Amino acid sequence: QVQLVESGGGLAQAGGSLRLSCAASGRTFSNTFRNTGMGWFRQAPGKEREFVAGISWSGSNTAYADSVKDRFIISRNNAKNTVYLQMNSLKPEDTAVYYCAASRKPGVTSTPALYGYWGQGTQVTVSS
Repeated sequence: QVQLVESGGGLAQAGGSLRLSCAASGRTFSNTFRNTGMGWFRQAPGKEREFVAGISWSGSNTAYADSVKDRFIISRNNAKNTVYLQMNSLKPEDTAVYYCAASRKPGVTSTPALYGYWGQGTQVTVSS
């Protein structure tokens, strides 16, 4: 059983910052987290879930959606089985439920079908 628990969402003003965290746990997954690519996705009301950022098992490779590039930073701490998403210069269009996901691969991928485990999501609301 794999559990991904997001935290850190909430309300922010445009131009502000939030930091999301995703803690991974599970009897066997805790040992494989450090070999697993991780990602953040988001879904706004009435829209499809979209890729936000991804990071490889080691943290050496990252990828971002064009809409968040140069504003968001994904990172991970394998000793803590945690992945982070630092969100800066927030815009109202960043408002969405943000999901953490664990990939079936060690590298970076933006393809939702390649992610095997998903968290419950955390709401991020940005006011103008």
